[in-house]
Amino acid sequence: MQATIPDKEYFRIGEVSKILDVDAYVVRFWESEFKSIKPLRTKSYQRLYRKKDLEELLLIKDLLYTDKFTISGAKRQLLKMKESRAKLKRDPKEGMFAEVKKGLLQIKRMLS
Repeated sequence: MQATIPDKEYFRIGEVSKILDVDAYVVRFWESEFKSIKPLRTKSYQRLYRKKDLEELLLIKDLLYTDKFTISGAKRQLLKMKESRAKLKRDPKEGMFAEVKKGLLQIKRMLS
């Protein structure tokens, strides 16, 4: 599932729903469930999504539709992913060692 995000600063909900290939009400529902999605509002209260919001929505869609997470499961997974990214920013070597360890454990299981 690779959606291309146009090179724009802001997107209206209709554009977002086309890029995500879901109905606008689904986008609004995800916005209410996932607090990391915070579109700006115009004077006429139209939602304006930033590229960051759109990337987060694509990730949410992938977790829900591809990986078959529930809403609460997707929330937990997003939190884990954010914590993992924060840990990598603090100590990049720690993340590298964790990946190597994970790979070695997989090899060990394959050999057992």
